[in-house]
Amino acid sequence: MQILTRGASMEFIRQPNRIYAQDSSGAIVAEVTFPAIKEGEVQIDHTYVDAKLRGRGIAAILMNEAYESIKEQGFKAVPTCSYAAAWFENNPGKMDILS
Repeated sequence: MQILTRGASMEFIRQPNRIYAQDSSGAIVAEVTFPAIKEGEVQIDHTYVDAKLRGRGIAAILMNEAYESIKEQGFKAVPTCSYAAAWFENNPGKMDILS
């Protein structure tokens, strides 16, 4: 999925338990991970946006993508990353996937 954010184009790569973006050299510049912790449940344990890209809403876009992926897979989620926990508090309509 390609995202345009404040003039920057970013391609997100989706995997079953990870969504990320790389720069032209292959370095990870944005990432959210949500590994399985038990059958039907994942833990949102990490969000990262490179310092040069912060303040553009990329972490929120990543979290929304993670939400959609987790929901599509029919899983429940436990947010242990502080950003993920705050994101759910600020997006109560998305709490339907929380365990």
